Amino acid sequence: MGYRAMDIELIEIQEFLANHPPFDQLPEETLARLPKRLSVRYFRRGSPFPPEDADQPYLYILRKGAVELRDPQGELVGKLAEGDLCDMQCRQSSQNPNDQGSTAEDTLVYALPCTDLAQLCHDHPAFAEHFEQSVSNRLRKALDVMVDAPATGTGLMTVRVRDMVNRAPIVTAPDTSIREAARIMSEHQVSSLIVMDGERLAGMITDRDLRGRCIAAGLPTDRPVREIMTEKLKTVDMDTLGFQALIAMTRLNVHHLPVLDEGRVAGLLSSTDLTRFQSSNSVYLVADIHRAKSVEVLARIGARIAELQVHLITGGATANQVGQAVSAITDAITLRLIELAEAELGAPPVPYAWLVGGSQARREQSSHSDQDNALLIADHARPEDDVYFAALAKFVNDGLDACGFIYCPGDVMASNPKWRQPLRIWHKYFANWIVKPEPMALMLSSVFFDLRPLHDPENLYAELQERMLEKTRSNRIFIAYLTANAVKNRPPLGFFRNIVLIHGGDHNHTFDIKHRGTVPIIDLARVYALSAGIPEINTIERLQAAAECGALSKDGSANLIDALEFIGTLRMRHQARQLRNGQKADNFVSPDDLSPLERGHLKEAFLLINTMQESLGQRHQAGRFA
Repeated sequence: MGYRAMDIELIEIQEFLANHPPFDQLPEETLARLPKRLSVRYFRRGSPFPPEDADQPYLYILRKGAVELRDPQGELVGKLAEGDLCDMQCRQSSQNPNDQGSTAEDTLVYALPCTDLAQLCHDHPAFAEHFEQSVSNRLRKALDVMVDAPATGTGLMTVRVRDMVNRAPIVTAPDTSIREAARIMSEHQVSSLIVMDGERLAGMITDRDLRGRCIAAGLPTDRPVREIMTEKLKTVDMDTLGFQALIAMTRLNVHHLPVLDEGRVAGLLSSTDLTRFQSSNSVYLVADIHRAKSVEVLARIGARIAELQVHLITGGATANQVGQAVSAITDAITLRLIELAEAELGAPPVPYAWLVGGSQARREQSSHSDQDNALLIADHARPEDDVYFAALAKFVNDGLDACGFIYCPGDVMASNPKWRQPLRIWHKYFANWIVKPEPMALMLSSVFFDLRPLHDPENLYAELQERMLEKTRSNRIFIAYLTANAVKNRPPLGFFRNIVLIHGGDHNHTFDIKHRGTVPIIDLARVYALSAGIPEINTIERLQAAAECGALSKDGSANLIDALEFIGTLRMRHQARQLRNGQKADNFVSPDDLSPLERGHLKEAFLLINTMQESLGQRHQAGRFA
């Protein structure tokens, strides 16, 4: 009976290891031998961990209980629970050699000698990767696995432009007559023509240019094509991903992009080329938006955005790719609403800029985002001109709500007179927010320090942004307050433990993956950007720019980007599952819906964020202002 009980216990240990990474990477025969190499230890709550009386260095595998890891100042830096590993004794150079642990409750562990761990790593490279790779590399690999194995693929997430360009470009010179250019297009059965001035890309003409700029304008066809060509062109190179090209077309509402190969024009990519790889994409949604004649038509298009998000996630898109696509659709809907408003109300009495804020400004929207926007009006506006702008704001805000972008719960919209002001008032707003960083100003920072001009014909916003960045870069007190506010949203380090899960209500036994996962990274990136005077708004672009100017280490930038993409993609996949099931998308994830591997990587991402928050807080002495 004793042997049988021992055999059952060994089998239970083997099954436990097989269900937890990285032991799931070991072959079955190795796993079967491993339990006999383990010793079992029990620690009462409050015991030092790792234990001080060990006869040799061990890897500890938590079977039951919890361990808290704290830095020399006593701050919580990590939390271990069932299935987690404590390998600090096996590392030649631990990342945090001075961290101290203790059991937060009665705890049972399996102990594997470090010598045995070293042998396993030598014999099994896939197993060894867990211990050899950095957290960032593990997150990147986990993300790659997540997006490289979609249920059904669209191709655009992995295909390169070079794989879609299948013919040499058809070109002509700037002095070619419009009539001759049309003949060349007809002969080669193409809808666009690249215009080359020697080796330089001078421009491009399309069927739409021939109709709108020549025939409709009554321009003689013997005039040179330089008079109707588009000169400022967005280009892509041969190694650009198909999805990135798709987003560029969507943003610009164009159907052709010149392709460069080491600076030389190598071809022309069309929306038709993209549709061979993706049957339903945002380019055609944007085309439908620009043809829409009413808010009702736009609302029907807006109802398809959730379907687009599901389609992209199913096809292997990352959170950044989904955010870029959805935000491009929102931009197009907003611009079309502005056009419809002006058509109904008449030309504006003075120039203005429509500014978008929050996730739309950062191009990080999902299909259920609310709206954040404002109006910047030229200083020579008269008080009576606000009647026009109030009507325009109401038209656009109501239209966005009808399209699924609900009214901002905090009323941060252009329809609110407070956020519909002349340039001089906006200058005063930002000066006050920066000089007197009161709680309300810090709360608004996620919207107004992330502004992006969407409709700005007179380039009014450039001056406002430039002066704002000058002030934030030179005001250490403001940055300290902003940092203290940014590090308040702490990631749930032991997120599967009851103390950090929501209890009761509609979201029982869940955690908010947005406000506890992605928002802390967004907040960190905003601090790096404003403290260094970086104009970028998108979070990944901010982190990259911060590394380039030295405001953030390159490793820190890469780590936060990988954490953001991993957590964000888990969030988008959670929402896609809800949308497929006919549910309303939200940010409340149950740990039970995640695999052990996903939970492990998520914990690593949370720990990384916590470390970066601590570092930034110390740099800007955030504790003085908390």
